[in-house]
Amino acid sequence: MSHIVTIKTEIRDPIAVAAACRRLGLAEPEHKTVRLFSGEATGLTVQLPGWRYPVVAEVRSGKLRYDNYQGRWGDQIRLDELLQCYAVEKTRIEARKKGHSVSERRLADGSIKLVVNLGGAA
Repeated sequence: MSHIVTIKTEIRDPIAVAAACRRLGLAEPEHKTVRLFSGEATGLTVQLPGWRYPVVAEVRSGKLRYDNYQGRWGDQIRLDELLQCYAVEKTRIEARKKGHSVSERRLADGSIKLVVNLGGAA
């Protein structure tokens, strides 16, 4: 049986963040306090390509703090890619914990289709 799922992504798993960064060829995330344009933020930091300030994931709340000045200091597409890769990696981690396998396919529109095979069946 097939199901379509829509996910609102909250960044809560540092291991999945690190896997998403590796997938995108980014530096490993670091937990630290950083300066944003209008203040400081503490959490798991990711420096996206072309972004003036890093993205900070507050893993306890699942929220992101960042300042890209409505795209002038960083392309929103880069953040969307990070969120997409995080969701894929988190899905893989959780499926494996339950003994399932996951296959993926990138679609023409840029989305990623994941298929979770129950019990590890291909």
